Amino acid sequence: MEDTSITSREKGLHKALTQRQIGMIGIGGAIGTGLFMGSGIAIGYAGPGVLISYAIAALIAVIMVFSLAEMAVAHPTAGSFGTYAEMYLNRWTGFVVRYTYWIIEVVAVGGEAIAVGVYMSFWFPGVPVWMWSIAFGIALVYVNCRSVTNFGSFEYWFALIKVVAILAFIVVGLAKVFGLGTGTPVGMHNLTGLPGGFMPHGFSGVWMGVLMAIFSFYGVEIVAVTSGEAQDPSKAIPNALRSMVLRLTLFYILALGIMVTYLPWTEAGAKVVQQSPFVKLFAHAGIAHAAALMNFVVITAALSSMNTNIYLSSRTLFSLARGGYAPRWLGTLSPSGTPLVATLISGAGVLAAAAVSFFSPLAYNYLFGIALFGGIFVWIVILVTHLRFRRAWQGRTLPVRMPLFPIAQITGIALLSAILVTMGLDTDFWNISWIVGVPWLIGISLVYFIYRKRLAQASLSSAASV
Repeated sequence: MEDTSITSREKGLHKALTQRQIGMIGIGGAIGTGLFMGSGIAIGYAGPGVLISYAIAALIAVIMVFSLAEMAVAHPTAGSFGTYAEMYLNRWTGFVVRYTYWIIEVVAVGGEAIAVGVYMSFWFPGVPVWMWSIAFGIALVYVNCRSVTNFGSFEYWFALIKVVAILAFIVVGLAKVFGLGTGTPVGMHNLTGLPGGFMPHGFSGVWMGVLMAIFSFYGVEIVAVTSGEAQDPSKAIPNALRSMVLRLTLFYILALGIMVTYLPWTEAGAKVVQQSPFVKLFAHAGIAHAAALMNFVVITAALSSMNTNIYLSSRTLFSLARGGYAPRWLGTLSPSGTPLVATLISGAGVLAAAAVSFFSPLAYNYLFGIALFGGIFVWIVILVTHLRFRRAWQGRTLPVRMPLFPIAQITGIALLSAILVTMGLDTDFWNISWIVGVPWLIGISLVYFIYRKRLAQASLSSAASV
């Protein structure tokens, strides 16, 4: 049976996020540079078959997010899946998954900061990428150091800009493809008429596209993390997660479908990210001002992801401190209810990422590869935790229930495991995630087992003081 004293440790955060804000924050987590920038790499792997790649990734994300929704409504807490892993699996898993998630979110902040710098080069090619990374990073750390209401307001408008822009992109794209008031229609030739057809590199290319696509959905778990600061989590969390399915389908599958239909995949795809394929499409259509506007939108998308990643990493570090797994002062709250020190330390990842971008033009790709292993590990732990959660809650009423249990969870675990194996076998790029990820998991596990007794005492002391 669950230990509710674990969730009670994390009290003190202000429950100020509204249902409307949480819904838009969910969009902000689901739509970032994985769609606007990383999709170019996925198209390079799979061609028009990238639609299948994103459909597979979306299936995994939906399984994960609905499984997480059950636990988030039952236990609204900032520690989210890390806390649930401690409750339903064991202390080691809760320790490792939270530190792993904190690291990958810090890295993700840096990756998004680099993306912002690359996008800004569209207007200011002479300014170094790292300068933009630092400037925007400091600004968003400041936003997160204020109240959670401030964070929610910023993220709401960031996400709204993305939604309006993608809807406009879809409308304009459909008009171009079918020639609705725009002259000669492009038609469907680019989907199947180019050399190699719909899947120019076969299913192996489609599967490699999944590796990129799965990264696009990182961040959807933010809705569960916000449960600790939601005004009414029992209503806000299920509503936000239910609408997530429609968003994933509309914003990813439809937008990418229009892209590879209008623009030959050989032009949209890229092995090295230099420019968003969304910007390429508008430039290709000769709509210069629209291209500049789209560049503004993808900058907003990257800033939105940075904003949510700083929020996620700070709450994860806060949860670790309140659990006795990090220095207690990291779990202190400001008068506005914000874990100030945890936010500042988490935001420092931007500075490290900016330094990497200065020395390597492939910084975005490398940071992405490092973060991917940990992200898939975290998602697997979420699904395994949910299997144990359901066993503990057997015969009890759940406000949200994941359909097709446990087939969906087992399918998700199998697909995520297959992605991990594929990454390890790839010697061109993806094995870097194993080279970094496996030693990390071993090292952080050794830390736990060496200091297990001390951590247990710190956890008890932390729980007693809260």
